[in-house]
Amino acid sequence: MVGQQASLKVNTFALRTQFGRIWIPKEGELRAKILNEAHKSRYSIHPGTTKMYQDFKKDYWWPGMKNDVTSYVSKCLTCLQVKAEHEKLCGKVQPLEISEWKWEHITIHFITKLPCTAKGFDAI
Repeated sequence: MVGQQASLKVNTFALRTQFGRIWIPKEGELRAKILNEAHKSRYSIHPGTTKMYQDFKKDYWWPGMKNDVTSYVSKCLTCLQVKAEHEKLCGKVQPLEISEWKWEHITIHFITKLPCTAKGFDAI
């Protein structure tokens, strides 16, 4: 960390910068406040990890910033609920055919390799 701090430049506003972006120190709660404001303010409305990181990297820099953003968003209960509602289902959903006549199609499912019963059966 000392090597990284030594490579920082000071801009005209007396802010330390790295790669043309404002460097945010680890000490204090500034990083947490910036993450909270960027994620939960009425102007941002819970952006996802990628959007939040892309917005951050324009103006801010600190070591491990992407990991911090990912960790912060993954702990947001609102984001977890929204993500669960929009997840894609596994596989393709295919509608069942409606039979024209009773007993036109008969389907049997087997479940095997179960623990044996007292009579030695291991399937349903």
